[in-house]
Amino acid sequence: MWLAFAFLSAALLGCYDVCKKQALRSHAVVPVLFLNTFFCSLIFLVPVLGSALGWIGEGSLFYVPAQGWAVQRYVVLKSLIVLSSWILGYYGMKYLPLTLVGPINATRPVMVLLGAMLFFGERLNLYQWVGVLLAIVSFYLLSRSGRREGIDFRHNRWVACVVMSAVLGALSGLYDKYLMAAPKAGGVGLNRMVVQSYYNFYQCLLMGIVLWFSRQTVSREGLTRKGLLPILLVSLFLTVADFVYFYALSLDGAMVSIVSMVRRSSVVVSFLIGAWLFHERNLRSKAIDLALVLLGMVFLWLGNNS
Repeated sequence: MWLAFAFLSAALLGCYDVCKKQALRSHAVVPVLFLNTFFCSLIFLVPVLGSALGWIGEGSLFYVPAQGWAVQRYVVLKSLIVLSSWILGYYGMKYLPLTLVGPINATRPVMVLLGAMLFFGERLNLYQWVGVLLAIVSFYLLSRSGRREGIDFRHNRWVACVVMSAVLGALSGLYDKYLMAAPKAGGVGLNRMVVQSYYNFYQCLLMGIVLWFSRQTVSREGLTRKGLLPILLVSLFLTVADFVYFYALSLDGAMVSIVSMVRRSSVVVSFLIGAWLFHERNLRSKAIDLALVLLGMVFLWLGNNS
């Protein structure tokens, strides 16, 4: 059952990327990102208030325990990391093909693995090194595919945004490991619902400040009623995908290495739907690049279980 939930989370994440691209095609990044964080905050306001008022019991999956500043400060830092990653990623996705952005983002597990080696002293085995090398080769091939569309990876600022977004996303993953790990294992031992709920609140607050200072740009590009639907769907798909992911990990027998690898397969969904919906080009060469990325993920999984 946990594997089915892992695939469901991957499918939802793929739909999240497609809706995000659709929302950004005709709207500015700042209002789209603000509304995304706003809708996510509204969703998580329900379990937070329900827990505080006693409507949701401690044994519920949706229970959010009250936490003071000693815990909230860790969540604030996570919000800053994630929001920085999102801002860069949103700008990159707005100006680059989805079939190019997806495979780049799919290399995040490799970055997490290298980060774990640097910061946590973990050592890579042969399978993991093969996965890293395949990711490097796939990134090189992606740059060649990009040149066919006039996108030079070395000098394109939007590619740099996506790469930096992926790096910050990997940093967020490493930070999550620290936050969720038990104190006896060197972590903080935070409740997952506390982290998932409050980091959305802090992101909304931060994006509200950004929205205020960029109000002239927002007023020029504006938002339409029709444009609100994909933004709302972005928030819904992301929220449910993350919840299903954490729920899959909570089930008996769930293997985090398999769940994480399956979750990254969301790029297949976004690639296929994006190619069909947005009529993007050079799909054959990009599909080969994507296959190498996925093969690299398989070797990472083999390395985690060897």
